[in-house]
Amino acid sequence: MAHQAFGPGGIGSFFSIRVQGKENLPRDTGFVLLPKHQRWVDIPLLSLAASRPLYYVAKYELFRIPPIGWYLKSLGGIPLNRAQPVRTKSSLQKVLAALSSGQGVVVFPEGTYYEGKIGPVRTGVIRFILNKIEVPYVPVGIHYRKGFWRTKVNIRFGAPIFASSAPGLASFMEEIMKKIVGLSGLV
Repeated sequence: MAHQAFGPGGIGSFFSIRVQGKENLPRDTGFVLLPKHQRWVDIPLLSLAASRPLYYVAKYELFRIPPIGWYLKSLGGIPLNRAQPVRTKSSLQKVLAALSSGQGVVVFPEGTYYEGKIGPVRTGVIRFILNKIEVPYVPVGIHYRKGFWRTKVNIRFGAPIFASSAPGLASFMEEIMKKIVGLSGLV
């Protein structure tokens, strides 16, 4: 377990980050990170906690807002059009290419952030990946707690789970969400 407060003037000026379970991140294969989405800062904090490049699936509308779109692209953002999935064919190919080349892809199962609670699960991208490639899925909990000077953030990477461990998408997602709830301290 590492405790990190990242450099002066950067994101570490606002957050004190504690990372647990980093050894659960696969090193030799692509993987899907499934984190609890609490706040918009989850994205840069996950990048710091994982200490490796990650690709983020995000709704395409965010990429149309100039400063946010640029920021997401610089962090490895992959736009997804949920209203017209046919338009995201190239984005889904990028997801598969990243996974096939041994990279980590972040999919927020709720599709947006729900601070302090679990929102409805969106399974579209996860179903797509499950049908195309077998990779481990890593549940991730993120818990924020106000500190005196900085917000304390606990990021916990759970043990990898394979889809073959559960019969069908619904039971697989139920298993994943239970792990995310526990890792996030929302029990």
